[in-house]
Amino acid sequence: MTDLVRQEIATAAELIVVKVGTRVLTHENGVLNEIRISQLAEQISNVEGTGRRVVLVSSGAVGAGMNGLGLARRPTDLAQLQAVAAVGQTKLIEAYDRTFRRHGRHAAQLLLTADDLDDRTRYLNVRNTLLSVLRFGAIPVINENDTVAVDELMTTFGDNDRLAALVTNLLRAPLLVILSDVDGLYDGDPRAVGSTLISTVVNLDDSILSYVRDGATGRSKGGMASKLEAARMVTAGGENVVIASGHRPAVLCEILAGRTVGTLFLAQGKSVSPWKRWIGFSAQPRGRLTVDAGACHAIVSQGRSLLAIGIAATDGEFAKGDVVVICDSAGNEIARGLTNYPVSEIQRIKGLKSDRISTVLGHCPYDEVIHRDNLAVL
Repeated sequence: MTDLVRQEIATAAELIVVKVGTRVLTHENGVLNEIRISQLAEQISNVEGTGRRVVLVSSGAVGAGMNGLGLARRPTDLAQLQAVAAVGQTKLIEAYDRTFRRHGRHAAQLLLTADDLDDRTRYLNVRNTLLSVLRFGAIPVINENDTVAVDELMTTFGDNDRLAALVTNLLRAPLLVILSDVDGLYDGDPRAVGSTLISTVVNLDDSILSYVRDGATGRSKGGMASKLEAARMVTAGGENVVIASGHRPAVLCEILAGRTVGTLFLAQGKSVSPWKRWIGFSAQPRGRLTVDAGACHAIVSQGRSLLAIGIAATDGEFAKGDVVVICDSAGNEIARGLTNYPVSEIQRIKGLKSDRISTVLGHCPYDEVIHRDNLAVL
């Protein structure tokens, strides 16, 4: 069955990010499913044939490495996990490239760390590289870089669902498709009799989050909770998300035909600028500011800047120009922004009117602690 809203979203989606998980790409014993990869490559090639461009975020390196090394379970030791990922990543990208070449296309491997999207310059470099790969007609295949130094690996995306959301926001792609081992979001345990698939989510609120039912596995770090977080990040940026089963042979073609497949999460408001997407979702916050009710209202409802008078408390060590989290008195995160002052100076001027800043600090380079142009409301 087709849906007019889905058809409109599919028609407007000239650039699509597709994320596919480990449990879709591997058999139960962890062996890489070559048939599934071949089916996915054929679907992506068909989508590209319509004039659209596709970026693929793919898990499966650890699973492929486990098979290659004859391991029965995922290692828990970090160094061993890195080694398994290093072995598996070569097998994974070779399988993608081989199948894409059957359709006259090439796979382009990009391995990223969280720091690549935290640093503004590296963030833009990643974006420029991806756009250049797409212009060459190749298919970017992105995965988290699990083979780097231990200290870098400690700052991770958490799972490839979040990485896919960050890439979607990086490129301002109108649609993110998350291919899972379930048909979408259910209002209960997907295996239970009576559980119903939710076709469309208009507001990703607490009632929707309460439907999450995840079980631990030995081959995957993700789950429905991480998929909903990814959907929150993308829809907050003004784009749409579909979670559907990667086991359906032609799932991408069905989605782009506007058929009612999986769960559609609708965009929340207008598309957010690339600058504010980086502030709100990609840059790692270095500290926290707690603000009073008046400041909360000014920021969230009126689109105003954050002034010193509205700050009640600080937390963490941060410098001028760092991204900080802004919370209400209950500790709920309401926004993120680039601070004009280091924490040492904010502690001295918090609660003061702007015209008193120069008296206390001896200078007043900014009336605002965070200007609204550098503030992303979440």
